[in-house]
Amino acid sequence: MNMANDEIIELLKAEPNKIYLVGGIIRDIILNRENHDKDIIVIDEDAKSFAKRFSEKHNATCVTLDEVNNIYRVCMPDKINYIDVTNPINNSLDDDIKRRDLTINAVTMDIKTEEFYDIVDGLKDIQNGVLKAISEKNFVDDPLRILRTYRFASVLGFEIEEKTKEIIKRHINMVLNPAVERRNVELIKLFGGKDADKVLLEMDKMGLIDKIFSSMIDVKKVPPNTHHHLDLFHHSVETVKQIQKIYETSSKEVQAHLNKIDFGGDTRLAHLKLAGFLHDIGKFSTWTIEGERHRFIRHDEVGSDMAKRLLKQNKFSKKQIEYICFIIRNHIYPSSVVSAPELNDKIYMRYVRKADENAIDLITIAKADRLSAQGEAITKEIIETNLAELDKLQEFYIRIKPTLRPIPKLLEGGEIMNILEVKPCKAVGDAVKLLHQAQLDGKVNTKEEAITFITKLKHTLAL
Repeated sequence: MNMANDEIIELLKAEPNKIYLVGGIIRDIILNRENHDKDIIVIDEDAKSFAKRFSEKHNATCVTLDEVNNIYRVCMPDKINYIDVTNPINNSLDDDIKRRDLTINAVTMDIKTEEFYDIVDGLKDIQNGVLKAISEKNFVDDPLRILRTYRFASVLGFEIEEKTKEIIKRHINMVLNPAVERRNVELIKLFGGKDADKVLLEMDKMGLIDKIFSSMIDVKKVPPNTHHHLDLFHHSVETVKQIQKIYETSSKEVQAHLNKIDFGGDTRLAHLKLAGFLHDIGKFSTWTIEGERHRFIRHDEVGSDMAKRLLKQNKFSKKQIEYICFIIRNHIYPSSVVSAPELNDKIYMRYVRKADENAIDLITIAKADRLSAQGEAITKEIIETNLAELDKLQEFYIRIKPTLRPIPKLLEGGEIMNILEVKPCKAVGDAVKLLHQAQLDGKVNTKEEAITFITKLKHTLAL
């Protein structure tokens, strides 16, 4: 195996210690996948001592991950690559290997000789694309391994072997035992995988979806209709699938945008696919039937509020929640824009200003939503026209984005209060929002126009 181009491995080789690479790095080298996270087992020096010494030598930072289990992280100066350092459990490499989750993550390699040490047939499972538990006890000891298994199925496209499925099924009720923060890391990585849609269906067969996303219990009660060829749950999963397909066939600009890590931990694409899975959770509570027509008025707003509660309960970060809820609240907006009787740059610009940095994301989910809803009332022409118009909107955004400047703040809060002749209150916030919207619409462009606009509001706001 040629690893000569990996500078960090070369630095580790230069150390006098007996060091083994272990875990995902071996798997990813074999699969020719990029990997910035290297796990190493140091045989002949305390892990803390090695991590500190190596960090000082290479201008890196040493962080304690788990003092009890003697695990330390070396964060390299590039702030991209890091090394997790530990000693073998019970001073036994075999014991260390046997306590791991899956065989594909338990292959070790002597870093100097590049010889594999594989006592669990992990190499064979990597080559065959199989996810196999090392032992049932390991899953009981840390039930997060249930989610990790599905995460690897999504990211790698591997199949879970039947015996491992049986282990998961026996311990399904333990899936919520790990801290929510740990579960969230696995879930976001799962949604970032190319096979997330397939894995969601597999998880649902096991009963995992209802446990993790309780709102999906009601979503499953909404049947197909003239606009949707799928029931609502399968429409939600199909939306995840279509987002991935759109990403894979998009331009380099779109892919680069969706590959950004703006919310910590994973890409915009991963978060967009989670938003796609949740985008219609407000439909059950807004569902009415009028004759043969199913209506879901304000389901986007209701769904956004439901998602906010769900994500808060599960301790997602503020940035993650804001992004996902914005996408859900506005997922209909791009198609509404391009459905206008007459389209022009002014209408496009209003969309660009409102969607801002999420313009591509909203267009992507709007396309995916359209492709995932093909009931008998939705003709091929409707689909093709909608997608073509959304493409034009996206092209406009990509063309205009480099020239965009922030919307100027025409009036300060104090000035607005003086015009309205009020003290700080809700009406002032409402006035600020209305002024901003008027600027987006191009109705207000100067300070004088802003003063006139706010003055007129004195008669309409509840002061």
